[in-house]
Amino acid sequence: MRHIHSARHLLGVATAASALAAGGAAAQVQLQPLAVEGTRPAESLTVPTTDAARTAIEQTPGAVSLVPGTQWADTPATTLKDVLDYTPGVFVQPKWGEDSRLSIRGSGLSRNFHMRGVAILQDGVPINASDGSSDFQELDVTGFRYAEVFKGANALRYGSNTIGGAVNFVSPTGYDADLVQGRADLGSFGFRRLQGSAGGVYGTVDGYITGSWQEQDGFRDHSAGRSTRAAGNVGWKIAPDLETRFYFNATDIRQEIPGSVTRHSALTDPRRAAAGNLVQHYQRNMDSLRVANKTTLRIGGTTFEVGGYAVDKHLIHPIFQYLDYEYRDFGGFARVTDERDIAGHRNRLTVGVNHAFGHVDNRQYVNLPGAVKGNLLSRSKDSSQTTTVFAENAFEVVQGVSLIAGGQYVRATRKREDRLPDATDTSGENDYSFFNPKVGVLWQVDAGWQVFANVSRSGEAPTFGELNFTNVVLAETKAQRATTFEVGTRGRRPDITWDVALYHMRLKNEFQFFDLGGGNYQVTNADRTIHQGIEAAGGWAFAKGLFATGSDPDRLWINAAYTFSDFRFDGDRNWGDNDLPGAPRHFLRAELLYRNPAGFYFGPNVEWVPTAYHVDNANTLKTESYALLGFRAGWDVNEHVSLFVDGRNLLDKRYIASTSVAAVATPASALFEPGTGTAVYGGLRLRW
Repeated sequence: MRHIHSARHLLGVATAASALAAGGAAAQVQLQPLAVEGTRPAESLTVPTTDAARTAIEQTPGAVSLVPGTQWADTPATTLKDVLDYTPGVFVQPKWGEDSRLSIRGSGLSRNFHMRGVAILQDGVPINASDGSSDFQELDVTGFRYAEVFKGANALRYGSNTIGGAVNFVSPTGYDADLVQGRADLGSFGFRRLQGSAGGVYGTVDGYITGSWQEQDGFRDHSAGRSTRAAGNVGWKIAPDLETRFYFNATDIRQEIPGSVTRHSALTDPRRAAAGNLVQHYQRNMDSLRVANKTTLRIGGTTFEVGGYAVDKHLIHPIFQYLDYEYRDFGGFARVTDERDIAGHRNRLTVGVNHAFGHVDNRQYVNLPGAVKGNLLSRSKDSSQTTTVFAENAFEVVQGVSLIAGGQYVRATRKREDRLPDATDTSGENDYSFFNPKVGVLWQVDAGWQVFANVSRSGEAPTFGELNFTNVVLAETKAQRATTFEVGTRGRRPDITWDVALYHMRLKNEFQFFDLGGGNYQVTNADRTIHQGIEAAGGWAFAKGLFATGSDPDRLWINAAYTFSDFRFDGDRNWGDNDLPGAPRHFLRAELLYRNPAGFYFGPNVEWVPTAYHVDNANTLKTESYALLGFRAGWDVNEHVSLFVDGRNLLDKRYIASTSVAAVATPASALFEPGTGTAVYGGLRLRW
């Protein structure tokens, strides 16, 4: 437990740093910019700028997105929904507190706890545990410069072996961070947050640190929570083409869980918590400390990246049982990217390897009323190893047209060692291995317009959640596999942007995780399933110069993201061609915003799910369609001060935000998470 005490100590240090940042003058003596007035500091080798990252990600012949931090800076930014709401193909819905349900192209739909199916990274370093599971509440989204989204097998660049793809959150460095920055946010249901950061460059060393404290009473009964987070990085430019950077993240989270309820309860009394959650005081409490390193070396057109990480996390999770888990996860990675001309044609080769390993000291006790730890029911050491080797080559056959071919080999091991001396031995070991090829084409029509297509294979080994959730021997769950066909286009013009992709994914052995109630679950593999859809996003400044003209006129801007999802069984012996449960067929986010060069903006927004979706394989029970109206406004007073207000669900619509799934559901099935009622948030940001 000494690592956890260290985490709390670092949190205290970072919180103090945040207070200094908010104060301004005291923090300015800590780090001074290297560059003299009128010059720009050098850029980091290990962390690309937003523009450089956009150029790199758009070399992918498939659906990818870069979301700049400005998109969520003027929001409460409490969950990943604020970050990814306008990224088509990504479905993020809040459950309670800071927890959300994240799915990309239908990944992880059958499991409504502890994310699975998407690789989460920070600065290219994995956040997921070694078995692939993740708790992304550990990330403080207010402390990132941008986020990269790789959908499906397009995450080959990071060696991701998940069906959904990957999301990479990228931190500021001392080169591009504000010298000092602070923000204060207040909102409905007791929401309050303080956050601050500091950054700068001194000689060949740069640094950035951020810390935040947040509390909320919650919309629903028994949904109060608080969190304290700290993160930072220090880089050393050893030589002009050699840089190493060290990272740390420390987290302290305490969260009550209101639980899933029946459809009737969710729509008629959305504040009510599940009765069992109140009696047994369901909670999810985490302390974590994470350290990492990434080193980059450039020699001509070749870039070498190498790094590693270590995580110490303690989860106290009183639910149907009292779960006491201690995680120790480690990993390393290496990537080489070589760019050069071959016979007069541009060529880019990427080769890499990732290795993650670790274990969980898994102890489960009786959860007595009031979240009191009772007798020990089970104890095991759950160990995981996952190794991924990947390569990809892009060759420009004619000017503007590149052919891309790649492949990925994955080997994974899941092992349980029973440590409870009783009559039942739950020990076991499962091994998985598969190869995933990919071919694609990327046509750069002009400087602002691309067309792409690809065919790819992907595979995903099960986490321990799919192997053994309760006290039984490891299940023989198979790895799920997918073949995806994809075509799309993206581009930008001075007054318009677009990003459109069509995909068809054929899966075998898709994970099915059924909530049986009372903490009991059933895990199976489906036979064959189909995920297909349309992902479309765009922006259009359709009116300019209404009240302010000149080189920087005012404008009316519409921003929209639409996702069409057709997820279904394919001739299943039990479910035929039924819809797969858990996601809406149509999902639209749209916003109309007026921006004035004087710094103020305002406008309405809408979230629309026009048709209800099923929550069981038998297709007997559905959610309900809904439309939510919001409005936000803000004012950048000057380069140092900005204000915002964000109103959500202004018509106080009762709706279902998220669901668990079942094989066969009835009106009495407690599968539904009610959405939040009318809420208003406001914030103040200061920066120098």
